[in-house]
Amino acid sequence: MTNTIQLRDEYIALLRDIIINTIYSDNALKSQKKWKFWRSETRTFDLNKRLNGSDWPSVAHSMIGLKRMNNVRDLLSKVIENKVPGDFIETGVWRGGACIFARGICRAYGENNRTIWVADSFEGLPKPNEKKYKADVKDKHYKIDLLAVTLDQVKANFKCYGLLDEQVKFLKGWFKETLPTAPIEKLAILRLDGDMYESTMDALVSLYPKVSPGGYVIVDDYHDIQGCKLAINDYMTNHAAGETLNIQEIDGHGIYWQRNI
Repeated sequence: MTNTIQLRDEYIALLRDIIINTIYSDNALKSQKKWKFWRSETRTFDLNKRLNGSDWPSVAHSMIGLKRMNNVRDLLSKVIENKVPGDFIETGVWRGGACIFARGICRAYGENNRTIWVADSFEGLPKPNEKKYKADVKDKHYKIDLLAVTLDQVKANFKCYGLLDEQVKFLKGWFKETLPTAPIEKLAILRLDGDMYESTMDALVSLYPKVSPGGYVIVDDYHDIQGCKLAINDYMTNHAAGETLNIQEIDGHGIYWQRNI
């Protein structure tokens, strides 16, 4: 007889595989040249790239791949099982896949007291403030139309899984405007996916002090975008110098660490 834990874990695994779409193997978007992606042109599905989160899916609701999705599952399961207080937030959500997954995990565990915060401009990335943030000079993310997924579309994606409910809350706007006043008391997991130095730093300044001891910080693009890595290093040096930062690798792209204070 199948037990409750097995059913829970099978649901979570199936939800993951649908969100990254290894189920129907949708083609990846084809890059014509750096920073320019066309929705209408695709290349053949590559399972290895999808598992490693190194393609841009044409249909799937997440581009972070299986390994980074498993990281969300593993860490969220740990904070639930260890009763680490606080919510889950992702800053920079694209089509919403990681947040959808987090909500599904909480539901599977019967976790009814954690909010899933979905923070994004829902208009793409900002133009770089090159005078204030030298690390963002010549950053071109704001030119990628594909990154601008509307709030209505992300909500519709949640609805596809039956996971749009009162435990999901949206923060629409630039991080510097929404995060300082967001009504968040504690975080068990802070997932950063803002790409740029400015976006990463804005999220850290407002949210890192709210991460509970024993909670986790995940950085999606640490090894891929120099501005993102520099923001992490600058913040931890200037604002959290007393903490021991034990960085753990995920998949060659992202990292995470557990807050130990």
